Amino acid sequence: MSRGLLGCLVVGAFVLFIAVIAGMWFIGIRNHIVELDQAVAKQWSDVENDYQRRFDLIPNLVQTVQGAANFEKSTLTEITEARAKVGQVTMQGANIPNNPQAMQQYEQAQAGLSSALSRLLVVVERYPELRSNENFLQLQSQLEGTENRISVERRRFNDAAQTYNTYILKFPNSMVAGMSGFHTKEYFKGVTGSAEAPKVKFDFNPATSAPAASH
Repeated sequence: MSRGLLGCLVVGAFVLFIAVIAGMWFIGIRNHIVELDQAVAKQWSDVENDYQRRFDLIPNLVQTVQGAANFEKSTLTEITEARAKVGQVTMQGANIPNNPQAMQQYEQAQAGLSSALSRLLVVVERYPELRSNENFLQLQSQLEGTENRISVERRRFNDAAQTYNTYILKFPNSMVAGMSGFHTKEYFKGVTGSAEAPKVKFDFNPATSAPAASH
C-alpha cells in the first residue's frame, strides 16, 4: 500500500471520526431541546385545562344568577360576551405560545373574562337571595379555586418557557435550535391582578361601614 493511499485512509478516518462526534453532539443538544419543548407544551396544556374549567363553569354561574329578581342584565351580557371572545382565541390551541400576537390576544381575552367575573361577583353582593343560594356558593367556591390554580399554572408555564428559551438562546445551542426550527416561547405578561381570584368581600351596608359618631 502506497504512502499516498495510506495517508488518504488516515485523513478519511479522521474526518469520519470528527463527523460522528459532531453528529452525536448535534443529536444530544437537539434531544435536550425537544425535552424542554415538551415540558413547555405539557405546562401549557395544564394552563389551558384550568382556563377551560373556568370557561365551563360560567354557563352554570350565569344561569344561577339569572334566577335573582331584577338582576342587572348588562352584567350578564358583559360576561357572556367576554366568554365568547375567549372561545374565539382558544381555537389556536398549542400554537399560541409560539405566536406573539396570538399570545397577546389570548391574554387580553382571558383578562377581560377575569374582569367581567369580578364585576359580576361584586354585583351579586347586592342580592341577599344569591348570597344564601347553595348552588351559587358552590359555583363561587369552584370558580375561586380555579382562579387560584390558573395563577399557579401560569407561573409554572413561565418558568418552563424561561428554561427552554435560555437554553436555545445560548451558543452553540442556538445554531442547533435554528437548524431544527425551534424558536423562543412567549411568556404570560399579564395585566395587574388579571390572574388573581376574584375578591368578593364587600360591605354594602352603610350602617356597618360608616364610622361611629363621637359625642
